[in-house]
Amino acid sequence: MEDEVFQHVVSVFSSLVSWVAAGAIMFGGVVPYIPQYRDIHRTQNAEGFSTYVCLVLLVANILRILFRFGRYYDDALLWQSIIMICTMLVMLNLCTNVRMAAELSTKRRSFLDFDWTYFWSWSRFVDYLQCVLAFTLVAAYITYLFLDSVLFVETLGFLAVFTEAMLGTPQLYCNYQNKSTDGMSIKMVLMWTSGDTFKTGYFLLTEAPMQFWTCGLLQVFVDVAILFQVYYYSRYPQKPVSHTVSHTTSAKAL
Repeated sequence: MEDEVFQHVVSVFSSLVSWVAAGAIMFGGVVPYIPQYRDIHRTQNAEGFSTYVCLVLLVANILRILFRFGRYYDDALLWQSIIMICTMLVMLNLCTNVRMAAELSTKRRSFLDFDWTYFWSWSRFVDYLQCVLAFTLVAAYITYLFLDSVLFVETLGFLAVFTEAMLGTPQLYCNYQNKSTDGMSIKMVLMWTSGDTFKTGYFLLTEAPMQFWTCGLLQVFVDVAILFQVYYYSRYPQKPVSHTVSHTTSAKAL
């Protein structure tokens, strides 16, 4: 009797842990964007946020969803992609409204103008929606045509997670160029590292496709490299502090 009760308690606890882990995976990625959204909304200034972050994450998560048609993975990861897509669209809507309210030029730029000079710098949120929809339809059609190709499916999955894994590299390169990490939030980098480590562990425990955990390890490596830069440039300053303050904000941090 005691053994049955113990097994039941263990089963309930295991289920609870699984639900908490799945919830963290689904919603953890959007948490850093909540204060960013509130800050932009409060200040009505979107200059510190690059909308190309939204572009990269939209592409990565759309491809990840399409990858699931060829290779099954955990439902929590699917919902993570859906929630991230919705979050990026909300961020785009806010940034577009704020930017247009502050823009002096009366010229309106549209996706249907097909002017690559202003790609992803359009005047209306609907233009971004049109672009995302067009990309989704084209990518879905290509995926449908080559869904039976194992090489295509595996490549699609790799592109999806590799694109997202590279979000930390702009900060890494920026620090290298400036020979300093001044102006960068160390707490944010620690948040990346803990989040990416947890995510990679989740990939391994749920036996997610190889692309997920290999690129997760790459993300952790980039995070650790940035933390090493913090140590190295603080221990061995490369130039006067007054010249090291960087106003370039990492894509991933935003």
